[in-house]
Amino acid sequence: MNSTEKEISYKSTNSYSILNNLTEATKNVWFVCHGMSYLSRYFLKYFKDLNPDENYIIAPQAQSKYYIPPTYKHVGASWLTKENTLRETDNVMRYYDAVLETENISKDKNIIVVGYSQGVSVAMRYIANRQLHCSQLVLMSGGIPKELVADDFKFLEEKTKITMIYGTQDEYLNDERMQSESNRVIELFGNNVTIKPFDGEHIVNVEMINNLV
Repeated sequence: MNSTEKEISYKSTNSYSILNNLTEATKNVWFVCHGMSYLSRYFLKYFKDLNPDENYIIAPQAQSKYYIPPTYKHVGASWLTKENTLRETDNVMRYYDAVLETENISKDKNIIVVGYSQGVSVAMRYIANRQLHCSQLVLMSGGIPKELVADDFKFLEEKTKITMIYGTQDEYLNDERMQSESNRVIELFGNNVTIKPFDGEHIVNVEMINNLV
């Protein structure tokens, strides 16, 4: 069989979810990237305890949706796979551009970027590729993309707070892997990093989220 794979470009439509209202009283705008098997509207539940007057949460939605086994009744989504990763990453970056352009966030707001699990990779790639200035970058229970280097983040101001959070009982991240990821985050950001392990599995730690602001 002599097959050929071609590539096309076309206009696509996708959703995203928000929590609370963006007003003059808003202090913090959160850009939160969910992990695999999530939908953005359900990922927002982890941020519902934040002060609604001061915190506005934007949850982008991964485009690739699928039925979750074993029952195949519930729908989840994935950001990237090993298949055509560079092109798919570009699609995610342009989608994030469109979300932030639509939201039109004023410069007086604190931007807090959170990546959870698979969301860590897309959050970090977006900040590096678009040189997005943020007051905080939170990396929770995920892996750092191998291609990123310290120079990619030199544009960030020294006051940008970098936090890595992970569960010591995480079923996807063993001790060796977490040591490697901890070394990587220090390699990228130097001493401007706070590493916060917690006694738990592969979960979104709501208590730690609430303590970020």
